[in-house]
Amino acid sequence: MAAATASSVAVALGGARFPAPGFLVPGSPSLFLLPNPRRFLAGPVLHLSDVQRFSALKLRASSSEETSGSIQTEELVADLKEKWDSIENKSTVFVYGGGAIVAVWLSSIIISAINSVPLLPKLMELIGLGYTGWFVYRYLLFKSSRKELAEDIESLKKKIAGTE
Repeated sequence: MAAATASSVAVALGGARFPAPGFLVPGSPSLFLLPNPRRFLAGPVLHLSDVQRFSALKLRASSSEETSGSIQTEELVADLKEKWDSIENKSTVFVYGGGAIVAVWLSSIIISAINSVPLLPKLMELIGLGYTGWFVYRYLLFKSSRKELAEDIESLKKKIAGTE
């Protein structure tokens, strides 16, 4: 009888095996770690024929060219090794990386402090919505302003790349 209960729970959950309620001993630590099985059984119970029908619908996606992904990753790793070897002052990279991690950590602390102040998160949301509306009106609504934005982005790319 116990095996039938466990298998019916497994069929009802689509193959996941959870112990039936009779197997839990009150006061045991596993009582607090396992989800309530009655919650899963509240909906319609799938019968074995339904499970077999759904298992026939499983699909598997595959690529026609299996080696293209491995070639790209090998090229990427080789390119990264080449760039790392071309860096003269590797300690600077570590200092900048550590600084970036500290900056993210500090900004997380500041944002959590702002969120704890009543009404301030809603005010920040309103400011963000207002800025978004202004940005859409200024740069995205009209064709000429979209061209201007594209030109600004291209000039910024050139400044960052150092080609300007």
